[in-house]
Amino acid sequence: MRSTILGFVAGAAFLQTRATLPEFWQIAACAAAASTLLFAMRGVLRAALAGVLTGFGWAAFIAHLSLAPRLDAADEGRDIEIVGTVAKLPHDAGQGVRFQFAVERVLTAATRVPPTLALSWYRGEGEPGQLRPGQRWRLTVRLQRPHGNANPHGFDYEAWLLGQGIRATGYVRAAGGNRRLDDFVLTPGHLVERSRDALRARILDALQGQPYAAVIVALVVGDQRGIGQPEWDVFNRTGVSHLVAISGLHITMVAGLAAFMLSCLWRRSFFTRAQLPLRLPAQKVAALGGAVAALLYVLLAGFGVPAQRTLYMLAVVAAALWMGRTTSVSRILCLALGLVVLLDPWAVLWPGFWLSFGAVGAILYAGLGRVGRARAGWRGSLRLAARTQYAVTLGLVPLTLLLFSQVSLVGPLANAIAIPLVSFVVTPLALAGSLLPAPLAQPVLWCAHLALASLAWVLEWLAALPLAVWSAPAPPPPLFALALIGTGWMLAPRGWPHRWAGAAAWLPLFLLQPTRPEPGRFDVTAFDVGQGMALLVETHGHRLLYDTGPRYAPGQDAGGRVILPYLRARGIRRLDTMVVSHSDLDHAGGAPTLLEALRVDHVTSSLGPGHRVVHGAKAHTPCVGGQRWEWDGVVFEMLHPTPASYDDPSLKANARSCTLRIAAHGRAILLAADIEAAQEAALVANAAGKLRADVLLAPHHGSGTSSTPAFLAAVRPSIALFQVGHRNRYKHPKKEVFARYGEHAIERLRTDEAGAIGLEFGATVRARSYRREHARYWHGR
Repeated sequence: MRSTILGFVAGAAFLQTRATLPEFWQIAACAAAASTLLFAMRGVLRAALAGVLTGFGWAAFIAHLSLAPRLDAADEGRDIEIVGTVAKLPHDAGQGVRFQFAVERVLTAATRVPPTLALSWYRGEGEPGQLRPGQRWRLTVRLQRPHGNANPHGFDYEAWLLGQGIRATGYVRAAGGNRRLDDFVLTPGHLVERSRDALRARILDALQGQPYAAVIVALVVGDQRGIGQPEWDVFNRTGVSHLVAISGLHITMVAGLAAFMLSCLWRRSFFTRAQLPLRLPAQKVAALGGAVAALLYVLLAGFGVPAQRTLYMLAVVAAALWMGRTTSVSRILCLALGLVVLLDPWAVLWPGFWLSFGAVGAILYAGLGRVGRARAGWRGSLRLAARTQYAVTLGLVPLTLLLFSQVSLVGPLANAIAIPLVSFVVTPLALAGSLLPAPLAQPVLWCAHLALASLAWVLEWLAALPLAVWSAPAPPPPLFALALIGTGWMLAPRGWPHRWAGAAAWLPLFLLQPTRPEPGRFDVTAFDVGQGMALLVETHGHRLLYDTGPRYAPGQDAGGRVILPYLRARGIRRLDTMVVSHSDLDHAGGAPTLLEALRVDHVTSSLGPGHRVVHGAKAHTPCVGGQRWEWDGVVFEMLHPTPASYDDPSLKANARSCTLRIAAHGRAILLAADIEAAQEAALVANAAGKLRADVLLAPHHGSGTSSTPAFLAAVRPSIALFQVGHRNRYKHPKKEVFARYGEHAIERLRTDEAGAIGLEFGATVRARSYRREHARYWHGR
């Protein structure tokens, strides 16, 4: 059975790497072949192969069903009237409210809308009022089909939407017909979500203005969206982010407490003479009560993967007790693994899935799951806890480096403090405070917050240590496999020879260095940041970032969401130079985040002396035409702005955009930011001989005010990059401008269609598209 389940998971995971889905006849063939293997099963290999075929076919079948609801392309961007209910817990995102909406009726004729939508109600589009789960609304919305930024080592928003069953996103339009029809529509899902909403409101009201109120909310109802990025940075650097979610330990604690209380009451027949234990053993009642308590808590937690894993394991144990069967812990874990993937084939795409099951697997492999191994008493419990932490810490190192490209060195110490405090003090107090009557709730919640704030103070001190985190590039598959073998060697049972020798297999993992171009060559990565610009330029020994992408919302920007994950996965810890072309937020929005998280030796920009980026820079120089430097045989030359432009207050920020040309061995790229026709004409008149380039970053995203015929004739690029947002409100690139590039026989690459674009400058220029090289069936392009 275990080999079949593991094969099932492997088959489902393999499907998630495919660019297209198999046809239904191919799915049927997989099912037939799997059935034949199962009936003729005579070995582990056949069982595993049958599981692979079943998992692949099942995941493909579910994917077909999930992709079937769709929004027609003709209906994108037009006003549509719908009636439906608020399906999930809404979130205040600062600029408005985000929520999932279950569509009941479409009032606009001849329009087909998917059943579940992800909507935003911006404050500029009318006052949304208080949105609560279960409310029925009539709304006018504008929708688009699922789309997200596509970058190496980035978050796949389109895959997440598919896993949530969301096949269109959009926003609420200001319209007179928007109104609430019913305050609550009774369904089991709405009842759960309204309960979560009430508990969240109760906690936030009791802890109003307190810095860690959002963490208390996360521990009670699993809603982590209110936690700020600075808090997440501390949790990640200290390796305790798993405790901020409702973890398996918390659910097991609640289930165990419920089982204990119910068993005690049942044995005493609830203080009556009913003699209930003679009708049904107390052990079975306790198992059932614990499973029900776990189910209720998991529902309140939002049904995350760690919560699901624990629930299914507890359910299997309860079922075994009821049927009088005994089963091994490994079988229980495999059953939970299979159930998670059966219900959600896309769970294998997310780090939480692998970390959750990997942690339990490491504990079991190390022998800590065997009953009776630890001695009784507090010393035995302490020794067992230490060995458990040892197994989890070592067991997850290769996986953590693969997923996050960093390992917390202070994690074992931080977890030794945080696990007992959060699990046995903060979480029970938070749960009790959220359920107790009003007079008692606030002091209990305050105690939980005080304990959490004390822990946060310790974690902040640990996170600030210079060696708190070890970073390395994401390992290639062979090195990852070698590290797993070494980890298995170190965690082998007592008596295994030279267990510490397994650490030698980690050395290639920790000594891995970032890849880099050969001397005299350079690479450029144009990130897909939406409507904005951000390009990484790499020579053999240096790195320059040209612009930093937009700010999306308070506390969220391209620096933290797109650029930092890429740099960490590559093992890049510092930038030699950051060029911020001008002050527009779609170019400078990510700079503050990057300056805080990375070592940036020098910043060059056209920003004024009072700008936040200038103050945060270690060293700053205004960009001026004529500046020139050379790295590893690659020449960098600033062509614009002129020194006089800084003295002209009438100029827009676009007019002072830092324009940079990078060249090596006859190949060049011209980065023109947001210069417009007047600046293009000045460059053609004064520096025409320096404009020639193989690749041109289309000025001002291809707006109608740039890319004049004379400028294109002077540059004569063979490739043009358009860094634009999908369906952006500026309608960049303009149709006539985009066509103009085509008339000049220039290859046009758009980040909204191609995702991140990689360019290799050597004897020739080679372009790569992330969406083409990493195509997935849910991308729909």
